Amino acid sequence: MMNRTIVLETERLELARWNEGDRALAFALWGDHEVAKWISGKGFLSEDEVEARLTQQIQRQKEAGVQYWPLFEKESEVFVGCCGLRPYSTEEDIYELEFHLTRDHWGKGYAQEAARAVIGYAFDKMNVKALFAGHHPDNEVSRHILIKLGFEYTGDERYEPTGKMHPSYVLRK
Repeated sequence: MMNRTIVLETERLELARWNEGDRALAFALWGDHEVAKWISGKGFLSEDEVEARLTQQIQRQKEAGVQYWPLFEKESEVFVGCCGLRPYSTEEDIYELEFHLTRDHWGKGYAQEAARAVIGYAFDKMNVKALFAGHHPDNEVSRHILIKLGFEYTGDERYEPTGKMHPSYVLRK
């Protein structure tokens, strides 16, 4: 893959690192209203907000050694979304797992496949104690994926970007 730092691989996917040249990929994902409605209270992200998200991911990799790594199909090198971690509770050594897929890659099992690799990385390589995850209250697909991955429902938490109470889950090592 051209000029990409590969972080993890699965059977069908490569998880790489975001870089400054990835604006078009960031817009293809977070600029899509069907994707953004699950992560933004107003149902979309502006150009500036997508730009800020990309910058935040690059910065997080530098500072914390993790980000929501971009996903690419191994065969075609097509961008399919992102999956990764961010520090959630530093005093308890808990990270948050997230995945966002481009609309044309929904329903192919990529979120679960990438999440399994990221979970393995978090527990085996980073030695984190637990992972947190949440989802938009109307997103049944994400709920189903988290349950299949072994996450346990812990209650609802207010998620500032949407202003809604999001179901929350924990997976312990």
